[in-house]
Amino acid sequence: MTPTAVFARYARALVDVVMEQQEEPRVTEELKTYREIFQVPDLLPVLHSPAVPLETKRRLLDQIMARYPVSSTTANFLRVILQRNRIRYFEEIFDYYLKSVNIRKGIISAEVASAQPLSEKELSALRGSLSGATGRTVILNVRSDPKLLGGLIVQIGSTVYDGSIRRQLAEMQQQLAGRT
Repeated sequence: MTPTAVFARYARALVDVVMEQQEEPRVTEELKTYREIFQVPDLLPVLHSPAVPLETKRRLLDQIMARYPVSSTTANFLRVILQRNRIRYFEEIFDYYLKSVNIRKGIISAEVASAQPLSEKELSALRGSLSGATGRTVILNVRSDPKLLGGLIVQIGSTVYDGSIRRQLAEMQQQLAGRT
């Protein structure tokens, strides 16, 4: 099984449980906290290391959960991925979890690159247009890219909408080159 399939399998299983038990907001927040905790240098390598006995890893995880309490669902999830030696993939599993939750809620993410920072009014209009086109709620992840000169590039999943001036200039250049 590929690592991606592993991430997706654990993520989907957790999403099924949290949606069924209506715990999604709480579990999501708890997992965000643990994403930060697992950024502590050497923590994940210790929890993953084959040189460290499983019982020692369990005690360490239990100590962390005692200090940063979580719901039984989150605790069970963390224990399962520790037991099955998947804790090293926590970040990837969590990313798939968030994507799966958003899919279930009808939310999609759009990556937006613009030459200049967009105003709130422009962001709202763009969000509305994309929501209308997709039939879903759209979360915008916006970044500035001065190389664009103007316009926008929007990516939703694997689909890219390139409305940048850079692309328009490149097309004009190709047309002019073809006519001479």
